Amino acid sequence: MDGELAGAENQLLHVNIYIDEREPRKGILELLSSLRPQWNAPDIQLKMFTEGITNQLIGCYVGSLQEAGCVLVRLYGKMTELYVNRDREVEMFQVFHTHGCGPEIFCSFQNGICYEFMRGKVLDDELLRQPSIYRLIAAEMGKIHSIQSRRGQPEKPLLWTKMSHFLSLMQRSVHTCSAEQWCTNRPAALRETPSLETLLREMETLKRHLSGINSPAVLCHNDLLTKNIIYNQKEGTVKFIDYEYADYNYQAFDIGNHFNEFAGVTDVDYSQYPSHELQRDWLTAYLESYKHNTGREVTVSEAEVTQLYVEVCKFSLASNFFWGLWAILQSRFSSIDFDFHRYAIARLNYYFEKKEEYFGLTVSQLTCSTLEENI
Repeated sequence: MDGELAGAENQLLHVNIYIDEREPRKGILELLSSLRPQWNAPDIQLKMFTEGITNQLIGCYVGSLQEAGCVLVRLYGKMTELYVNRDREVEMFQVFHTHGCGPEIFCSFQNGICYEFMRGKVLDDELLRQPSIYRLIAAEMGKIHSIQSRRGQPEKPLLWTKMSHFLSLMQRSVHTCSAEQWCTNRPAALRETPSLETLLREMETLKRHLSGINSPAVLCHNDLLTKNIIYNQKEGTVKFIDYEYADYNYQAFDIGNHFNEFAGVTDVDYSQYPSHELQRDWLTAYLESYKHNTGREVTVSEAEVTQLYVEVCKFSLASNFFWGLWAILQSRFSSIDFDFHRYAIARLNYYFEKKEEYFGLTVSQLTCSTLEENI
C-alpha cells in the first residue's frame, strides 16, 4: 500500500468529563451535547453491548442504530491503563481510518473515547467459518499488514516488550504483598496456573525459538476476535474495530492469534480451532491480498502457503501465552464480570499442550507428508 503510516497529525478533541460506568447516561448526554448538538436529549437512545470483557461499550443514536451519525462510547475498564497505551490506541484509530480500514474517532474524554459506529453485524462463530467471509477477513488483514511506516525502516515488534511488561506487573503484584498472601488471596482456580518463575522461564524459551523465525514486523491488529470484526452484508465487506493492542508485531502472530480466536472467549473450545484445510485456504487469500497491496506478483505457491502455515502455528503459541498472562492480570484488576481465571487456564493449557508439536514443526516435514498422501 502506497500510503505511509501517519501519526496523530490532527489534534484529537478532548472533552474534560468523567462518565460514571454505573450510571453513564448523564455523562454521555453531556458528551453528546458537544458532538451531536442537533440531537434532542429525550430522543437519544443508548444500547449496551456486552461482547467486551475489558471495557463498556455503549451505542448512542436517534431513530435507528444503523443510521448514519450514530456514535459509540467506550468506557475504559478499571486499571486497563496499566497495560494499554491509550495514546498509541488513538494513533492507531487514526491510522486505520486514514487507510480506509476502520472507523473515525471523534474525541477522547477522561475515562474513554468516542468513535463512529460501523454499520453491519458483529461476526459470530458460524459466519467466521464461511469461506466467503473468512476470505474477506484474510484479505482485510493483508491490506492492513501492508500499511508502511513513515519512518521507512523496519519497526520493532511489540510482542516481547508487551509480554515482559505483563510479567513485570505480575512481579510487582507479588512484591506488594507477601508470597503467602499472593497465593491465598487469589481464587482457587488461579492456583492451577504456572508459577511466576515458570512463566518467566517459559517466555525466554518461547523468545529463543520464535526469534529464529523470519516473520516480518507489520502493522497488526493483535486482538482479532469475532466481536472485533464487523461484517456488512450489503457492501460485502468486513472491517476491524478496537485498537487497544494494535501496533507493529510479527505477521504470523496476528494470523495465529486470529486462528486461536476460533475457539471463542466465554467458553474456550479448541476443538473449534480451524482445520488444516481452512487455514491453508485462509492463508492463500491472505497472501494474495498482502502481495497485491505491497505491489508484488499476486501468484501464491503451495510452498509459500506451507511456509506461512508453519510460522503461524509457532506464533499461535505466543498468542496463547500472551493472553494467558493478560488474563492473570485481569483477574487481579478488572471489575468486569468475567471468569478471567478460567480463561487464563484455558489459554495456557493449550499452549503447553501444543508446544512440543509446534516447536518441532518444519516445512520439510509437511512437504514430505503431502507427497506421501499424493502417492
